[in-house]
Parts: sequence; C-alpha cells; structure tokens
Amino acid sequence: MKDIINKKDLRGDLFGGITAGIVAIPLALAFGSSSGMGAIYGLYGAFAIGIVAALFGGTRTQISGPTGPMTVITALVVVYAMEEFGDLDAGLGFLVACFLAAGAIQVLMGVFRLGAFIRYIPYPVLSGFMSGIGVIIIILQIFPAFGEASSPNTVTVIKNLSDFSFVSKINLAEVGICIATVLIIYLFPRVTKAVPSALVALVAMTALAAVLNLDLRLIADENGGVPKGFPEILIGNLSSVDSSHLAVVLKFGLMLAALGAIDSLLTSVVADKMTRTRHKSNQELIGQGLGNMTSACIGGLPGAGATMRTVVNANAGGRNKISGVIHGTLLLLLLLGLGPLANMIPFSVLAGILFTVGISIIDRKGFKDMKAVPTSDSLILWTVLVLTVFWNLLFAVAIGVFMAFAVSIKKNGFSGTMSLIGSAEKAAKGDAPTVTNDVIVHSVKGPQFFATVFAFRDLIANFPKSKFAVLNLNEVTDFDQSAAYGLDDALLDLKDGEYTPLLIVPGFNSNLTILEETNVIPGTISSDQVFADSKACAEWLRSNAGEDSAKALESQLKG
Repeated sequence: MKDIINKKDLRGDLFGGITAGIVAIPLALAFGSSSGMGAIYGLYGAFAIGIVAALFGGTRTQISGPTGPMTVITALVVVYAMEEFGDLDAGLGFLVACFLAAGAIQVLMGVFRLGAFIRYIPYPVLSGFMSGIGVIIIILQIFPAFGEASSPNTVTVIKNLSDFSFVSKINLAEVGICIATVLIIYLFPRVTKAVPSALVALVAMTALAAVLNLDLRLIADENGGVPKGFPEILIGNLSSVDSSHLAVVLKFGLMLAALGAIDSLLTSVVADKMTRTRHKSNQELIGQGLGNMTSACIGGLPGAGATMRTVVNANAGGRNKISGVIHGTLLLLLLLGLGPLANMIPFSVLAGILFTVGISIIDRKGFKDMKAVPTSDSLILWTVLVLTVFWNLLFAVAIGVFMAFAVSIKKNGFSGTMSLIGSAEKAAKGDAPTVTNDVIVHSVKGPQFFATVFAFRDLIANFPKSKFAVLNLNEVTDFDQSAAYGLDDALLDLKDGEYTPLLIVPGFNSNLTILEETNVIPGTISSDQVFADSKACAEWLRSNAGEDSAKALESQLKG
C-alpha cells in the first residue's frame, strides 16, 4: 500500500498526476484520431490504462496510456478490421478481441517472468526502431496537415505525394493552423513551462479557428465526434469474431503485446533513473496487460508506459502510484463533463501536435554518434529504421537483434558470447566489491556489448556505500554502442548515489576514442577523473583524498 499512497509525498503526487493528465489530453485525442478509430477512443484508453496500470504495475511513477509506437500498430489493426468487416462499427468486435489478446499476452509475459529479456535488445535496434516510429508518425500526418484524411501506411502516403495531384487540394488554412501549432509547442516554453505547450497550442488554435470560422476538418466530422458520458462496455461485440479470425487476432495481439512491453519497460528504466528507484519488470507487464484488457472492454486504444508523461510526472513531484491514478481520473472527469468541447478541435491542430511527437521520438543522439560507434552498429540502426518505416515493426526488431548477435558471435564465437552473458549476469548477482578507506574498485574485463549492459548496471546499483568508485577498463577489449551508453548510464547512477566516479582507460586503444566521441568523456565524467593507468589514478587519490585512499586502490587492484 505504501507504494500507492505515501502521505509525505502526497502533494507531489497530486501535482505530478494533474500535470501529467493535462499533458495527456491533447496526446490522447491526437493518438485516437491518428489510429483511425476516433479521438474519443484515445481518451478511453488514456484513462482506463492510466488508472489500472498505475495500480497493478511495477513502476511507482509510470504514467501509461496510448503512445506513438502503439498507435502505429493500432492503425494497422484498424485498417485490417475495416477491410475485413466493411466499416469501423462492424469491425469493433475484432478490434476489442485484438486489444484483449494483447493485454492477456502481456499478463502471461509477466507471470512467466519474461520482463528481463528487454535487457538483450541492443541500443542500435532500439534507436532504429524508435526513430522509425517517429518517421512513420511524421509521414502519416502530412495529409491531415493539408486538410485531407491520412493514408493508412507510409508507402501509400509516399506514392500519393509522388504524383503531385494533392497540390490543388491543399487547404492553406489547415497548413497555417498546423504550422502555428508546431511553433507554439516549441516556442511557448521560452515564455513559461508552468503550462504544457501542447495544451496551449490545442486551446489557442482551436479557439482561433472557431473565432475566424475557418473551413477546417474537425473532430466533430469523425465517426460522430466525441460524446459526453461514460463509455459503453463492448464485450458483447466479440460475437462478431469467429474461429476464422483467431490467427489474425493472435498475430496482432502478439505485435501489440511485444511492442507495449518494450515501450513500457524502457520507460520504467527512465523512471528509475529519475527517482532512484528500482521497478519490477514482470509486475509492470502484468499491470500493463490488465490496463490494456480494461481499455479493450470499452474500445479504448491499447497503450504502454509513456516516457514523456512519466518524466513530466516525476519532474512535478510524483513519486508513488497514486500519481498515475490521479492522471487517469482527471481524464475520466474531462470525458464525463467536457467531452463535446473536443468536437471543435481541428485535425490540423492534432497533426501539428503529432509532428512534434514524431520529432521527439527520433533518436538524435544515436545519429549524432554514428561516426564514433562501430560500423556494424550503424548498419543495424539503419536496417531496423528502414524496415520499421516500410515493412514490419516486429520483424525489424527481430532482424536487428539477430544481426547484433551475429556480429557478437563472429567476434567472440557462440560459446564465447554465451559465456560473456553468463559471467556478466553472475557478477551482477554476486557479491559487490569491497570498500577500503572510502574507495571501491571494479575491474571490467573482456568485450563489452549489448547483452552485458544491464548486468553491469545491476552490479553498479549494488555497490556498497563509499566516497570514490573506480571503474578499471584496462582489460576491456571492445566497446559497442550499447556498452558505451551503458557505461554512461552507470556513471550517472554513481553520481546520483553521491559517489565520485573515477575511470581507468588506456589512451592507446579505441575504447577511449569511443567514449570521447560519444561524449561520455567529458560530458558525463570530466577528463581530470579519467586516467591512463592505475598509477595516475592513485596519484589523483593521493592528492585529493589522502595516502590511505591511494594505497586502498593499489591494494584492491593487486588483489
């Protein structure tokens, strides 16, 4: 019960939940519209998943609801349902079945403790995948920004753009409203960050369009618009789904479940980093599954842990599960009282909001560091990105993971790769290094790659309390992109834990170059805390902490 409500944190949880709820309003409407189901179904999913996943999940500050990646998959399910059943109303039972299946699969993933497998997805795969999702969102909003309905997939949009027949149909008012929405979202935070800029853009542009009586496509024109009141329970619609649909239901259910698991657990890692807590990955999957099953019963969009909303919650003071419940309750109250006002929102405003969402999802850091990381990592990133945008999201991830393991096996052999993973996990679960005179030393050995990253961070998290933490990389033979970023996160963890991190890394090999070009040095750890050998590190300790600390380092390295 303490992780749900903690009296000393209640004020922060209240502000965090309300702020996250305000941020969620325009996003829920935009994702609902983008999915093809309708804006109202985005709100349904936001409040249902928001409340249930918060109560039953394993991350105290997680804010859950429809997300960009989940909406992309949902749009594919909607297109299939409309082609198979003729229209959205007739295919609603099929959609409910797919969303229920996704939630049930996530619950089973948690029960069978599959949450830990997130640690074996390489960074270039995640980077390419998330950037691909961002590109998809941007491409699919091009025609709504022009005043027309979006095509169902990126290939169709690009084909429609290539013949230039759309130019004569462009509504300049829609384009202007969309551009103004984007500008407000990016520029308003320079005025104040007290109010979410996406909400300001939503209200201001909707009001402007109404006052000027502009000829725009509105939410009211879409599937009857947004009704007022509690949603209808749709379990009865499952009768329209028969055994011939079972295989497709399971396929889409698995796609949504796998993507939602990745999305949620990555957000849990972000939440841990911000609040210095440790999430329970399997419990989080159970909570997300129950949330998606609840949402499915009322036709709401499936969702996952939402990184931006979780960050907003934590920054506003949210520390416990009640903040997520407050966020979902606020959305429910909006639905019950103010739903019809949403009918006045133009689609071009939602397109502008989604343009900024797509841009924010693209991993700029991964592209910026591309020249610094191994060529194989860059190739994996681009392969996953292209396959995500133009083919199949889950196959893109599977192929990326296969490529990454193939690279590791080529370098280390199959048995060597498995041995490295096993030894890393064993070290993380074993006894942490001992502390001598406020100095703790850990020597990292052999190749460091994506499959050892989380084990390394687990080991760091279990360090006993000391003043100085020395990471000795003298015997590290290789660093890939995942390992470089993993070390960066580990150093941040040490600094958050009030250690002074010190790094020993020889200056004559490529590891130092990668750490410098990815800005681990000096971005996270200053150059004067990085040493070419143990002797130089001992001299620094002798000058800054005393003779006993220097001798402690020397004795631990000898041992």
